[in-house]
Amino acid sequence: MDSTSNALKSETEKWLSRLESARSSIKILEGSKELKAVLKNIDAYIKDTRHFLEKKDFIRAFEAVVYAWGLLEACEHLGLLECVKQ
Repeated sequence: MDSTSNALKSETEKWLSRLESARSSIKILEGSKELKAVLKNIDAYIKDTRHFLEKKDFIRAFEAVVYAWGLLEACEHLGLLECVKQ
């Protein structure tokens, strides 16, 4: 594996770990079916990230984890949820 692929894999795994930790500590502040749909999408992107890592498709893996993280942060900034520090 070249150094770029290695770095991308490492960054993806780091952010996936942070995302899974944040996802497991979510406290929903404003419940709605839309928020539940967004959380379902975050979970799907986490699954996609793992799939792409297994396939050694590090670009798509990184894209999936970054997109999921963006959804999570957007919901947090909108006051719909918070990630409770454990």
